[in-house]
Amino acid sequence: MFKLVMLEDVIRIPPNRFWEPIDEVTMEQLKKKYEGMLDEELGYIIAVIDVDVDPVGKIVLGDGGTYNRVVFTLLTFKPEIQEIMEGEVVEVADFGAFIRLGPIDALLHISQLMDDYISYDRKQGILTGKQTGRKLRVGDIIRVRVTAVSFKRGGSFGKVGVTARQPFLGKLEWIEEEVRRARGEEGQAEGGEGVGGEGVQEV
Repeated sequence: MFKLVMLEDVIRIPPNRFWEPIDEVTMEQLKKKYEGMLDEELGYIIAVIDVDVDPVGKIVLGDGGTYNRVVFTLLTFKPEIQEIMEGEVVEVADFGAFIRLGPIDALLHISQLMDDYISYDRKQGILTGKQTGRKLRVGDIIRVRVTAVSFKRGGSFGKVGVTARQPFLGKLEWIEEEVRRARGEEGQAEGGEGVGGEGVQEV
């Protein structure tokens, strides 16, 4: 889930940049500090959106810079447990596939792909269901449910686990097949009742 989060911090403005626009200097300092960082509560920090910096800063003894209070907004991304998301398959291996969700990759373990025996074609990079014949390869779009999220403060990456072994999850083409099959079965059931009803009326 993408979120906009407002935070407050104190940023040091170095003396050699006093003559530059304070908003630009502050934005640059915040980007260096926050963008690309993982936070346990916020998730993955994508970008600093805007800043509101106090032009009057404080001076610390022995330091030529000023320390200015700033309020700013972050664009963040953190999947929530049970959240349903769609992403692109970016890597396929014998143990499963990695799905690109926003700025991160989630692991779809082979046991969570489908209710079928799955074989891996290393040469073509394809996972195939033995009975269903369904195939998953790089570039496919797949709908998954988030089952596990682990972000550690200050880390360079997080761990996200997902599943596709539930109704109306999986590769989008598979879901369309399930929907068509369900509609077809409903139509047959309705048609059967109608024919039976008319037969009774005629008798």
